[in-house]
Amino acid sequence: MRLILASNSPRRRELLSGLGLDFEVRVLPGIDESYPSNLQGGDIPLYISREKAAAYRDSLAADELLITADTIVWLDGQVLEKPKGEADACRMLRDLSGKTHQVFTGVSLTTTEKQVSFCACSDVTFSELSEQEILHYVRHYRPFDKAGAYGIQEWIGYVGVERIEGSFFNVVGLPVQQLYRNLKQHFNIVVK
Repeated sequence: MRLILASNSPRRRELLSGLGLDFEVRVLPGIDESYPSNLQGGDIPLYISREKAAAYRDSLAADELLITADTIVWLDGQVLEKPKGEADACRMLRDLSGKTHQVFTGVSLTTTEKQVSFCACSDVTFSELSEQEILHYVRHYRPFDKAGAYGIQEWIGYVGVERIEGSFFNVVGLPVQQLYRNLKQHFNIVVK
């Protein structure tokens, strides 16, 4: 099977590369990432990963396996999306400060014959962040393309994250251990 990663995310590309599997990137523009308002927590990125896969299904060849994923930050029963600008990013980081939140990533593995989907969850606990620390991070790292306005692999993760329960790589954007296990178990794809 030829692996196809359907993602613009440089972090997902880097993480998938780390598995030692050959893949190509294929991105369709304008895929709808909305979801029904009654979905909660991990059901949201799972739904979106399946919807992304559906957009590609007609273009898949018989020997291709498509990987689609979506990651959300979940705090107090609410999704923290990608921030709309500096003020929104600062607000999100203030909300995360001193609290534990969940990062959910839904992944769908799709061929012309079948689809396997799974969701990973990691609990991330932030220490109390000062206003100066929040502004430093937002102004220097500009996390406007990141759910919850932070990248754990960046400065804010070094100084602000006290504890992670679950996969670190899930928080970065792709739960590679679970991905590899599912590729191996359901599609017999392993490193050579």
